Amino acid sequence: MRSTRITAAVAGVVLLVGGLSACNDDGGKAAGSSGGSGGGGDAAGKQQSPLDAALASLKKASQQTTGKQSAKVDGTTKSGGAEQKLKGALDWSQGVRMTVDITQSGGVGGGKPMKALYTADAMYMNLGAAGLGGKPWVKYDYDVMAKKMGPAGALLKDGLQNNNPGRSVDLLLASGKVKEVGKESVRGVQATHYSGTLGVSEMARMQSKDVSEADLQSLEKQLKTIGAKNETIDLWIGADNLLVKKREQMDSKSAPYDSTLFYSDYGTKVTVTEPPASETTEYK
Repeated sequence: MRSTRITAAVAGVVLLVGGLSACNDDGGKAAGSSGGSGGGGDAAGKQQSPLDAALASLKKASQQTTGKQSAKVDGTTKSGGAEQKLKGALDWSQGVRMTVDITQSGGVGGGKPMKALYTADAMYMNLGAAGLGGKPWVKYDYDVMAKKMGPAGALLKDGLQNNNPGRSVDLLLASGKVKEVGKESVRGVQATHYSGTLGVSEMARMQSKDVSEADLQSLEKQLKTIGAKNETIDLWIGADNLLVKKREQMDSKSAPYDSTLFYSDYGTKVTVTEPPASETTEYK
């Protein structure tokens, strides 16, 4: 039982960092085609459409955000009746490396912060005195998780190894389903708010990098089973073209999901040191 709860915590952090999303045409102008580029046809001087302008801005944001390679992160995820908070630092210069404190409402940790470390191949969670076999750290090898969790585990592994803040921007870019909401202040930073609603299964396909077709098809069936259809992604981009806030909301009959994450201090130094084997138990 405890192992299951810890695995749920791991999955929650992945969603905070990268985002399980999907795409579905929701009808309005944000989801439609712009009818060609702003300068197409015989109207070379034609003003950009709202969609073209939004996509151009997001392209700059993707390039700037991805290029920074690291940032401080903090946020909250709500799934069903559970809530999880995260605070730490993330580096995506060579895969995903991260050091964070995770606080869950109920379940493992008892509402106290737990240290979690992410490397290119595994995630480590410090359970302190509640550790398995008298050892404080539990190691989750991504390959082992992928095998035990099936299709969802394959996508989880993909997200843990490949996600970064710029990837969420890229998803909206690839979908073409985005609109500019307006200017807003995010923790004192003036930012432009963009939003897009996409279909969950298509989004999983768009964000998967190393997931097999068979696993994707199985995952789509699982998503249908829990009634997950659409996900809304909201992004706030500062004047320096850096992502400062992201919110993802997934509708689901049995497990609605709402995650908000803030990014700051881009370029911060992130040091991740694996705990010694003598203090670690492997999840099998």
